[in-house]
This record gives sequence, structure tokens and C-alpha cells, in this order.
Amino acid sequence: MNINTMKRKDFEKLSHREWNEDIGEFDSLIILPLKKRHDSGYRCLDFVAVKNDEPICLLSGCSDVVHIEGVGGFGYDWRRKYPACPHLVPPTQWNIDCLPVSGLLRLFCGGRIRGGTALSSFEIYQIKED
Repeated sequence: MNINTMKRKDFEKLSHREWNEDIGEFDSLIILPLKKRHDSGYRCLDFVAVKNDEPICLLSGCSDVVHIEGVGGFGYDWRRKYPACPHLVPPTQWNIDCLPVSGLLRLFCGGRIRGGTALSSFEIYQIKED
């Protein structure tokens, strides 16, 4: 099913990955606000991984915040790349648009995306071409 013709109900019916399952790279992320609340008092968010305008799965369901380029903004696998806190972080390109049928927000970047584990905070990263 193509994300551009899906309704919110269609997104909600997708299966969840395991909380720590690595589904690989995808090219966009649909933000799906939930009615349930996090311990923080904010509403929880779920996210749909998308590749070539086709949904892959739901990613979280328990997060109240998304950290773009990870907590601190240092990028994917930053602890290995930068043993000490980096002085220079290369820029990234992030965009948000609104799907025509469901009205949900789609987050995408200038490349592929990798998602972190499904925890209280959800991290996503742009995969850089080395």
C-alpha cells in the first residue's frame, strides 16, 4: 500500500517491530501521535518506517520525544566515531511534509535513515555516504 493513499487507520494496523529489532535503513518516517500518555505527561508517539513510499512497520509506540541525529545531535554511532565529544558535527538536511489523505506528518532527509531502539526517547539518524 502506498503511503500517499493510506488513511490513519491503515497506518495504525501495521505491525510493530520488536523493541530492539534492527530493520535496516529506510527513506522516510511517518509521525503517528497516540492518545496514550507517557510518564512525562506528554502524548506518546509512534513512527512508521517507509521505503519507496511503502510502509515497513511501526517502530515505537512508547516514546514521547524523537531525537533527530540522536541525543545531542552527534549522529549515528557517534561514540565510536568521536571518542571525545566532537567539536565539529557535519550538517544534515531534514524535511517535514504532510501526507495528502491521512494528514499525518512525514519526516525525511537528504538520504537514508536508521532508527534506534523503542525506548522512552526515540532516536533517528541520517545515514551518511562515506
